[in-house]
Amino acid sequence: MIGRTILAALMLALVIFLASPEVRAQEEPQSPSDSQPLPPAPPKPAGVAFPSVEETDNNGLQPDSAPLTGVQNPTLGTPEIRHSYWVPGLQFSSNILSNGASNGSGNTGWVANNYFIGNLSLLAAWNNSTLAVNYSGGGFVSTDSAQGSGAYHQLALADTIQTGRWQFVILDQFSHTPQSSFGYGGGTNLGIPGVGGSLGGTTPGLGGNYTPNQSVYGVGPYYSNTGSLQLTYALSPRGSITLSGAYGINSFTQSGNYDTNTTVASVGYNYLLTRSDTIGVIYRFNASQYPGLPQAYGSNSVSIAYGRKITGRIALRLFIGPEITQYRVPIGGSSQNDGFSASANVTYSIRKGSITGNYLHGLSGGSGVLVGSILDSVSGGASHSLGRVWTGGINFGYSRNSPVGGTTATSQPVYTDWFAGANVSRPIGRDFNFALAYTATIGNYGGTGCTSTNCSNSNTFHAITVNFQWHPRPFVLP
Repeated sequence: MIGRTILAALMLALVIFLASPEVRAQEEPQSPSDSQPLPPAPPKPAGVAFPSVEETDNNGLQPDSAPLTGVQNPTLGTPEIRHSYWVPGLQFSSNILSNGASNGSGNTGWVANNYFIGNLSLLAAWNNSTLAVNYSGGGFVSTDSAQGSGAYHQLALADTIQTGRWQFVILDQFSHTPQSSFGYGGGTNLGIPGVGGSLGGTTPGLGGNYTPNQSVYGVGPYYSNTGSLQLTYALSPRGSITLSGAYGINSFTQSGNYDTNTTVASVGYNYLLTRSDTIGVIYRFNASQYPGLPQAYGSNSVSIAYGRKITGRIALRLFIGPEITQYRVPIGGSSQNDGFSASANVTYSIRKGSITGNYLHGLSGGSGVLVGSILDSVSGGASHSLGRVWTGGINFGYSRNSPVGGTTATSQPVYTDWFAGANVSRPIGRDFNFALAYTATIGNYGGTGCTSTNCSNSNTFHAITVNFQWHPRPFVLP
């Protein structure tokens, strides 16, 4: 409880800092309308609630038109699209791990997973729509005989259609990796699909509430896929309504882990206070099922939301509200839990770099080790130019998965995981990129009432990631 309070206080302090006058004073000068309430709007053509693709900032970024109560995390904006293009690439990565962390086999010493990957990024723009696809696929060979070799795939797809008062978005995220996504890749391109960098067509990630979370380290290979549909209608120049639906799965290849199927539906209202500030309210229904098991969960939450976007400077989104969870099979004699859900996402641009932060609290699928969990998760990072060619970064993450109903009622452990790391990267000529990263992960499994053999089991894992990537110049599409 103390840890969660401290984490929430840190996130609140970060938000206050970014919103303070001293920090705003460091931003590029904005027109008065960027910080003052908008004047009464005269009648305008349909669709003015969505930023136009012709509107750009001084850095050539187009504003992020995603609605506040939608499924996607906010961004600083997207590069101006001058031509549709596609870019192939090749990638070699070596992920060197300690203590058999690659598959949880318990082996001592160091092992290496060597990846041979093909990359593809595509960005196609038409008058009223944009398609962005990033894919990386191939395989790996491990020096750990217990793991051997396997496949590697990651995909992020976003198709946005915008016309008049309507905006329609199709999203999909797929991953098949030999270990948890929690800290995977250490901030190198091994952890993301496509060629990466500015050529990787921007595909904002789905918010944590819409994906079957995987935040426990060492669970072994797994499949994850989440597809989503979103429809937004502009009621007026200031207001819009957003309908969203998503279906996601986590499927684990090792026995002893719990597969999860998650269905999410939501409806939200967005209201533009100023050109930079938006408020909203959202109702969300979340259902989690576990193939082969009788237990299932259904939660209902209503949250108020606030967002602030200044293209190229800051992207902030906050949610908080009550969450009521019902169980198919009673836990500890109870069939319902009353709690709350909350999330925060922020990206802030600094001179020659950026800072990111994320927080999530609420019902989760259980990350394959629990049949449902109450999740507290914090992650973030920073990147900064280290000179003419080098770029450096740091990243960290914390997650706490506690059983729904508590360990006393369920006799299941609490899973607490930390990771922290640093990375550097640089281009080599026009077509090559090199990156090196180190990540330390600490897993601690235990809790009051826990009877598992993993109780009070704390382990520290180390990972060194070396990444080489090649891609030619983009091929322009007609």
